[in-house]
Amino acid sequence: MCTRCGWCGNEPLYIAYHDEDWGVPVHDDRKLFEMLILEGAQAGLSWLTILRKRENYRKAFDNFDAAKVAGYSEADVARLLADPGIVRNRLKINAAIKNARAVLTVREEFDTLDGYLWRCFEGIPVQNSWKSMAELPARTLQSDAMSKDLKRRGFTFVGSTICYAFMQAVGMVNDHLVDCFRHDEVGRMALEAVNTGRGNKT
Repeated sequence: MCTRCGWCGNEPLYIAYHDEDWGVPVHDDRKLFEMLILEGAQAGLSWLTILRKRENYRKAFDNFDAAKVAGYSEADVARLLADPGIVRNRLKINAAIKNARAVLTVREEFDTLDGYLWRCFEGIPVQNSWKSMAELPARTLQSDAMSKDLKRRGFTFVGSTICYAFMQAVGMVNDHLVDCFRHDEVGRMALEAVNTGRGNKT
């Protein structure tokens, strides 16, 4: 039996997400946009609720192609509000579209969303050494700074707590507990990414 972070419990979907996705450094623009939107969609809900709707979100939002989402019209908003496969919240749907447009603006300045979001880490994930779930922060100075800058650039549903959850999810910080089997694995992935150079994908 391998030891995992306690938050994933015995739910198969949570376990798969923990074992395969959470904390792995992401440098793909499409996935970064996806996680930013999904973390915002989670506000007030459980992450398990979002995981169960993840594939539906990908279908509903054109596989999180920011250029396509940025062009959504009121007809698309109506379509999304009628889609039972996603969280049918007008504010969150409008935020996804607004954030897609903000992504396009960010790309004009930084070339990629990846380059913009990772710049404060210089591409090097933070390797934490937490021993218990109680030690994990809900926000940090870095998530405060990310939230402030995202809002300045027109993003919404990007409070500091959401930003920190995003940072954990896309591997900007390794918050697997030290006794979790993924802690060292994710740490090695981060080191390999730094040593080999990372590709910025759109």
